[in-house]
Amino acid sequence: MKASGVSGIKVEGHRLARDIEEIAAFTEVDPQVGFSRPTFSPSWRRARDYVAGEARKAGCAVRIDAAGNLHARPSALGWQQKVWLCGSHVDSVPTGGRFDGVTGVVVALEVLRAAPDALMELIVFAEEEGTTFNLGMLGSRAWAGMSGVDQLRTLRNREGLDYLAAGAAHGVDPTRLETERFDPAAYHGLIEAHVEQGPALWNAGIPVAVVTAIAGRRQYSCALTGEANHAGATAMTDRRDALAGAAQVVVTLEALGRAQDKTAGHTVLTVGRLEVQPNAVNVIPGRVSFTVDYRARSNEALADGDLQVRKLVQEIARSRELALEISCTEELPAVPLDPGVCERLREAAWRLELELPETVSGALHDTAILAPLLPAAMLFIASRGGISHNPGEFSRIDDIACAARIVAEAVCR
Repeated sequence: MKASGVSGIKVEGHRLARDIEEIAAFTEVDPQVGFSRPTFSPSWRRARDYVAGEARKAGCAVRIDAAGNLHARPSALGWQQKVWLCGSHVDSVPTGGRFDGVTGVVVALEVLRAAPDALMELIVFAEEEGTTFNLGMLGSRAWAGMSGVDQLRTLRNREGLDYLAAGAAHGVDPTRLETERFDPAAYHGLIEAHVEQGPALWNAGIPVAVVTAIAGRRQYSCALTGEANHAGATAMTDRRDALAGAAQVVVTLEALGRAQDKTAGHTVLTVGRLEVQPNAVNVIPGRVSFTVDYRARSNEALADGDLQVRKLVQEIARSRELALEISCTEELPAVPLDPGVCERLREAAWRLELELPETVSGALHDTAILAPLLPAAMLFIASRGGISHNPGEFSRIDDIACAARIVAEAVCR
């Protein structure tokens, strides 16, 4: 017979459901089209304040660090005691869903409610998605010292404000960044719960799995320049059409991604943004700027893909007599997660009479930033249809509660 879980801890699904709906109500757009909370926007601030308020009701002390991240832990612990770190983010992509990021935050919040003496600190990272300042995981990067003041001043939101200026009213303080830098010695480890954002768990009928690794990512900024010319007077043989070249790049990179996925496993390539100039109905496009997002589970696959992406784009540009600009704008390695923390989560699930299979994350998370510095692992929660970054996003409250019980069991032992 399996051992029983920690006594006295009662995770309440109705509180988790309420938290998710309350945070979803803080949105810039009509919920009919999705949920939008750009970092440092009024909707984001209301969501962060809601979490802080609920943590205080649970008897927690709350603070905001110099990077804009929210921290909450049981008041009786003080800020010097070594604890587990657990949380995620409340910022969203434009017209996203209810569950991305928020799930990990409410899991940590519910653990603090259900186990007031838990050796755990809740964290809400600022700007995980990267859609507000065009670089992801900024709260964790700045806290860990990976993004300094100079870089934060170059990153601007849609209002033209840099990270420091936009975040000043929300606790961001460049004068304290160095003194409040993340100290790995202050924590036993990091556990982040998150919806899977893929269909595997849901299709297999598995509520929760332990994540043993996070795929690496390389992102590129590219531009093809040809010659803008009259759409009616320029023969097809005389054209240097930048958009036709970009279209060929898109299809070719898609084929590369499919081929690598068959050999290396979970390799994905995405052209997510194109900007066409002059973008007129009767003008041959003279220049197209576009992005490439490439992810793989191993650093060897990332390096091989880098060579192939550059080679294929260069060949297309050359064959079409187009000038090419290509630069790698972000390079994050694949991150193995800590075997000890993964095993701790498996043992916690076993004590609750649950099986905890393994999986790998294709998406990036704040855990990928801190994992090289601190023992870390993740829990994935099943997502219906694998839909994410979309208002159709859905995870069962029972599955989220299951993850919360596992976290509580892990941090209270």
